[in-house]
Amino acid sequence: MYSQLKALNPHIDFYNVSDDAFKQYGKVIKNYNFTELISIMKDKEIPAEGNKYVACDPDLMQAKEVAKLSRIFYGNMPIQVGFCNGNSSKLNALEYHKGSEIDVAVTDMVLLLSDVRLIENNTLSSGTVKAFYVPAGTACELYGTTLHYAPCKVSDDGYKSIVVLPDSTNINLSEMPEPVDEEDFLLWRQNKWLIAHPESTPAANGAVAGITGENIEVFYK
Repeated sequence: MYSQLKALNPHIDFYNVSDDAFKQYGKVIKNYNFTELISIMKDKEIPAEGNKYVACDPDLMQAKEVAKLSRIFYGNMPIQVGFCNGNSSKLNALEYHKGSEIDVAVTDMVLLLSDVRLIENNTLSSGTVKAFYVPAGTACELYGTTLHYAPCKVSDDGYKSIVVLPDSTNINLSEMPEPVDEEDFLLWRQNKWLIAHPESTPAANGAVAGITGENIEVFYK
């Protein structure tokens, strides 16, 4: 699968999540058991169009591994476990959080990543984005400095992914605070800063349209 995807996408730097190139953005998690969480995801449908994101899913939150992730991986911080299922193929936007995110690939998928430190004057070239193939069953940590968004599918069936974050991330803000610094204009949800491509839905809804260049698409056939 990886070799085929790499050949089909010469327009973007393409890697496997196990490659050294991923170390700038995060790490593969090897010593936690996500089997129960992945099993629960069998009942979570992929929408016919677009993506479905649930920040905190009650079924996933009941899994035994959640308490261990909170206690050890997040140093006893409260966490939320949700999912993102869908049919994305394009970059569209990039976001970051003040804290690591764990993504678990329930199906094969591709993550499009860049680095928050490359944003200047609330603009970022899509040429900084790299693609990483994540095989089904793989869990990876994305550092707080890693720009990411919804995964990209690698089949007609779409993708499924589990998303673990500090509690209350990505929920709507009760009110949007008055910006103090340049970064503050990127604040989009609770603990979520977002920069959008002009062609995207977030940009149409008022997000900062600061991604320049191509709205990168990942091809799988």
